[in-house]
Amino acid sequence: MSTIHKVIIGRLEKITLPQLHIHNLPVKVDTGAKTSSLHVDNICEYSRDATPHVSFDLHPDTHQVKQSQHCHAPIKAIRKIKSSNGEIEVRYVIQTQIQLGAYSWEIEVTLADRSDMNYLMLLGREAMGKRFLVDPSKIFIGCRTQ
Repeated sequence: MSTIHKVIIGRLEKITLPQLHIHNLPVKVDTGAKTSSLHVDNICEYSRDATPHVSFDLHPDTHQVKQSQHCHAPIKAIRKIKSSNGEIEVRYVIQTQIQLGAYSWEIEVTLADRSDMNYLMLLGREAMGKRFLVDPSKIFIGCRTQ
């Protein structure tokens, strides 16, 4: 029998999205959610070099809502997603790099209106893959697991 080493993370973690120039973003880790979602405003679809892109604004600091970061990304997909309240929403999906502690990998993120949620980003189980175990009694421990 082989031993698989998995990093333990908490129910809340801080991540970096380097391609979007977002650092130390608090996220809710949710093993019940299949996909990850990011709260954004002012979504606008456009074409660059015949490739569909999306531009959007996000507020990296929930306490400074007037501060925003304008971002651009290629559209990976447009999907129907069942939201936490059970409604079906059509969302843009982007692919971006994520960093959690010493770990870095690509994830898919849906762009959504999470303004009524406590955290701007939800890290779902597809993004975590087989890398982590979640200890719901802990918070912000991912940066210490190196």
